[in-house]
Amino acid sequence: MSKVLVVDDDAAIRTVVSAALRRAGHQVKTAASLAELDAALAAAPPDVLISDVVLPDGDGIARAAALRVERPGLPVIILSARNTLSTAVKAAEVGAFDYLPKPFDLGALDAAVRAALAQAVAPHDLPSAELAEPELPLIGRSPAMQEVYRLIARVVGNDLTVLVTGESGTGKELVARALHELGARSRAPFVALNMAAIPRELIEAELFGHERGAFTGAQARMAGRFEQAHGGTLFLDEIGDMPMEAQTRLLRVLQSGEFTSVGGARPIRADVRIVAATNRDLHAQVRAGLFREDLFYRLNVVPIALPPLRQRRADVPLLARHFLDRAAAEGLPAKALSAAAAAVLEAHDWPGNVRELENAMRRAAALGRDAVISGAEMAALLGPASAPERATAAPDFAAAVDALLDRLAREAPDALDDGSLYDRVIAEVERPLIAALLARHGGNQLRAARALGLNRNTLRKRLDALGLSARGA
Repeated sequence: MSKVLVVDDDAAIRTVVSAALRRAGHQVKTAASLAELDAALAAAPPDVLISDVVLPDGDGIARAAALRVERPGLPVIILSARNTLSTAVKAAEVGAFDYLPKPFDLGALDAAVRAALAQAVAPHDLPSAELAEPELPLIGRSPAMQEVYRLIARVVGNDLTVLVTGESGTGKELVARALHELGARSRAPFVALNMAAIPRELIEAELFGHERGAFTGAQARMAGRFEQAHGGTLFLDEIGDMPMEAQTRLLRVLQSGEFTSVGGARPIRADVRIVAATNRDLHAQVRAGLFREDLFYRLNVVPIALPPLRQRRADVPLLARHFLDRAAAEGLPAKALSAAAAAVLEAHDWPGNVRELENAMRRAAALGRDAVISGAEMAALLGPASAPERATAAPDFAAAVDALLDRLAREAPDALDDGSLYDRVIAEVERPLIAALLARHGGNQLRAARALGLNRNTLRKRLDALGLSARGA
């Protein structure tokens, strides 16, 4: 029977995790501190260690780093309520087998334990310095963003090619920059090239450079983006807009690691990490003959899909406050969000995603009348064309429900048969309905409650349960 040591200062978490792992067939011991962890390790070394980060007498990640030297074969799974990119990357850098943000699914934890038991874990190089939180707005505590953080953490320490997909404005370049800034190439250049912004006839010269006299107007040698990024990261944005002839040359570079400049004869070595991004469906482009299938597979080594903002609405207030703080740091008036304003923001559909939200917060900082932005003022600043009820409304409610069923069939097929469908659909409708009513009534909870046929206390409870509002508006 496998032995698991669970370290957490929260007795309830120790109890629940222990019971779940014992039911799954593991022998479990628990500890509430680093001192108790060390005593348990000395008494009976476990096969897997599960540890929280913040413990009464120290840091679980720092202890995991030491254990990579003391007990290099011991897999460590890190749990943390500090659900940030930095935490996920720190856990990976100290050689943790896995990282699970709190709250976590007990089935996922058991799966991680079984995977750790099945896989021999080799020692990792320890980080040479404390990793600071990156100055990048990769912000969010939603499950969708936690998965993005985990993927970044797993590949930040290697040179695997990454393909970032997502709608415009979701932050694809921020992922590329995080991979660069948090990785071993951070001291070398980060070079970005937007394929959609370069004329077709100039793309090869931009990528690979050109020699003097290579074409009309080439009066001097120019280093291309591959050369400029030597030792660092080359970010190829909007890769789906790359013309076919340039795709062929890029594929050869990825295969051989060498290229020649336009008009040149001497091979140049390409020591770069490639991160590509697109808002297009490359699978569809391959089927249509617009994108090379072999290049797609060369780029799609590690796919990272960024969710649109409407699929992580709970992150909107957190991002909004970040952008308001940034605007204040840049000289705009300092502003804060009321709970009603946060609800208005959550209800908005954000077709422009994080980029649209950032611009909206700059507008709110510049034009808002009061230090605390009210729900009514936020709705007015978003503008009538962007009113939440218009942005989220479907022209045909029956069609919207049908689309929801299609999505559930893709994302959670069991939901169509496990008896949870009614609750799932009601939950999907309740959040935008309450948020839209709050926006319509300028954040006045009493009027929104009357419209819904609820008393105000019941509405407050529903707001808290849905994460739409804190207290009072």
